Amino acid sequence: MKGNNIMATDKLFTVAGTATHAGITKVRFANDLVARIKILAKAGATDVNLVELPKPMTKLEALQYLQTLGITDGEAGYAVSAKLTEKTRVAKKAEVSVTGVKASAKTSSKTKVIA
Repeated sequence: MKGNNIMATDKLFTVAGTATHAGITKVRFANDLVARIKILAKAGATDVNLVELPKPMTKLEALQYLQTLGITDGEAGYAVSAKLTEKTRVAKKAEVSVTGVKASAKTSSKTKVIA
């Protein structure tokens, strides 16, 4: 795809929060608050708690913002904390630069030719 150089970690969202579906609370991200609430409600989600972010943010930034709002208790708090840990780990992996070591291998081949 031409012109699609945006990595998943660079994508920006304007809405973030949590929702419970089938007893599992997950963090949700979106760019349209009303549409996302409708989709979650139609799918049977409960305890939907989405907020508009003050500016477009990456998932990592949005998770950090959710914690500043006090979403730290119960299932929602656990979901935000777990996802934040995951995204922080991924971000740190991306920062690590790997330096290659030039490797060389010497081979010794002693082949007898019988004629």
